[in-house]
Formats: sequence, C-alpha cells, structure tokens
Amino acid sequence: MAKPRSIFEEVTQTAKPAATPGGVTRDTGGARRLVRGWLMGLFALVVTMIAVGGMTRLTDSGLSITEWAPLSGAIPPLSAQDWAREFDAYRQIPQYELMNRGMSLEEFKVIYWWEWGHRQLGRVIGLVWAIGFFGLLLTRKMPVGWTGRLLGLGALGGTQGAIGWWMVHSGLQEGMISVASYRLATHLGLAFLILGLIAWFVFKLGREQAQLMQARRDGDRKLKGMATGLLHLSFIQIVIGALVAGIDAGRNYIDWPLMAGGFLPPNVWVLEPGWRNLFENDGTVQFIHRMVGYLVLALAIGAWAASRRTARLATKRAFDWVLVAIFAQIVLGIVTVMHSSPWYIAIWHQLGAVAVLTLVLRARFLAMYPLPQSVKAAKP
Repeated sequence: MAKPRSIFEEVTQTAKPAATPGGVTRDTGGARRLVRGWLMGLFALVVTMIAVGGMTRLTDSGLSITEWAPLSGAIPPLSAQDWAREFDAYRQIPQYELMNRGMSLEEFKVIYWWEWGHRQLGRVIGLVWAIGFFGLLLTRKMPVGWTGRLLGLGALGGTQGAIGWWMVHSGLQEGMISVASYRLATHLGLAFLILGLIAWFVFKLGREQAQLMQARRDGDRKLKGMATGLLHLSFIQIVIGALVAGIDAGRNYIDWPLMAGGFLPPNVWVLEPGWRNLFENDGTVQFIHRMVGYLVLALAIGAWAASRRTARLATKRAFDWVLVAIFAQIVLGIVTVMHSSPWYIAIWHQLGAVAVLTLVLRARFLAMYPLPQSVKAAKP
C-alpha cells in the first residue's frame, strides 16, 4: 500500500520518452520509392499484356495452343517434330475444322506465336512480381502495411492465369470456334482490376503516409463520390466491350448514330430465353455498349462541371484529362465500328480503355488526397 504523501513533499515525475520524429513514415527511407518503381514496371507489363491479349483475340490466335503447361509451356517448339505435334493437336479442335481447315504450317506458326507470346508475357509478369515481392521481404524494404496488399496482387495474378486457361478451354469444346464471351469478359475484367489496383498503389506510394493523412482532411467528398461512380461505370463499360469482342458484335451494324437505319437494331429479342440477348445477340450487345458509352460521357461531363468549384488546380486538371480521354475514346469507338473493327483500330480502342481507367483513378485520387497548393496558385 502506498504511503500517504505530505502536501509539502516534492513530487518527481518519471520522464516519458519523446515522440520519435517522423514516426508515421519511419519505414520509408526510399522504400516507398523502390516499391513504386517496381509497381510502375508491373503496370507497363500489364498494359502490354492487355495489348497482346487484344491482338491474340483479334487474330483468332487464342486456341492455337491446346494445353496448359505453366512450366514446360515456356519452351516453344524447337524442331520440325515439335511443330508437327503442335499443329496436329490444333487440327483436332473445332476451330480448325470449322474455320481454318486447310491452313498451312507456316500460317499456323503465326497464330501460335501470338498465343505463346501472350502466355510467356504472363510468366514474365509473375516472375517480376515474385522477385520484387520476396526481394522486398528478404531485404526488409517492405513499407509497413503493404505486405498484404502486394501479396493480394500476386494472388490475383495467379488467379488470372487459371482463368485464362478456363477461357481457352471453353473454345476447345464441340462446335466452338472461339472462346466463350462470358469467360473472355471475366478474363479482361480481372486484367483491368489488377491494372487499376497497381495504378492506385502507385498513386498512394507517390507521397509519404503523413502527407496523405494531412491531404485527406482537405478532400472533396462529393467530387470523390462522382469519380467513384464514373470509375464503376467505366469498368462496366470495359466488361461490356469484352462481350462485344467475344461475339464479334463490333463487325456488324457499322452505321452511326443509327443501327441498321433505326435507333434499335433489328431482332433485339430474337434469342430464347430472352436474357441471352443481353449477352449473345450481336445487335443488342452493341446497342448496350453504345448507350452505356453515352452514359459514361454524361457522367464525365457532370464530374468535370463539379470539379470547376474546387480551388485545387491539380484536381481540376485531372478532371479535364478525364473528359478529354472519354470523349476521344467514344470517337475512337465510333470509328472502330464504322470500319467494322479492323485490328489496327480496335487495338487502339482497347488501349484507350486503359487510359480512361487510369485517368479516372487519378482524378479520384486527387479528389481524395488533393495536392498542397499556395493561395496564389488557387486564384483564377
């Protein structure tokens, strides 16, 4: 039991340890910049993967390799016997019988290299992720709180590989000459999800954690909400675009703004049951893609108008670029359709989707975490 103190007794206080300066960001020391640079490399690889995947689809090359061999498949055919074996396997699937019967070995090699390159690039991305992630752990350079996020990124990449084979396998079934459009949309949607996460991580790692905490207090919640809605709608539009590609809907109905001379294309509900028209009817799917595109543009205009009220110049400029990119993407989409989706235009339309998603994410980030700005810079 403690002894009672005299009211005149001098009281000594135990000194408390001083707060460590920069405690919130003590784990940086260049680590955030290191991780950011690694993620930017991964971002470039994933964009390339999306472009190569688009070309694989546009050249009907995706079914040229009929087995999934994650390790041994990294080695391409090295002899005439190897090429003969691969070609024989391809000649057993419906796509060869129904679409490419009589194809020569040299013609087969062209589509084979597209698919092999696509798969090989996936292996490279997985390797770059593994070297970076485990290297950061072993050297203790991992920023605090980032292990789970970066591990989740790798898990999504592994899942994407499995979904890629699940997609290809659908095209090997009886009566199929291409992969199932639903599975193609899943595959592309996950690719854009991975790309979006990488971009978001790059944005966050561009500033110290303490700076982000300070900036968040000045964020514009309404503008963030509009950017979030635009992000979701843009992602849905990208998935619908994958459905368009999956059933070659972009090669039909090449007039604009009408479709076959009318607002609605003919035979909108010709398939039974009716819900199949929303995913498998080329006219209906292209019509939906057009209408959602107009909605994306309308929401982008609304977000841009709302951004005029902020005093943050960088945030305003971010929404300017969003509107420019979405308008350009719509024009490019119209040109693509009116030329019946040739690969040299369609691939730019797909890359335009990458630009739109990235710029919308950046605008959302700056609405949440505005950059510091002097009073002088805020004046109109």
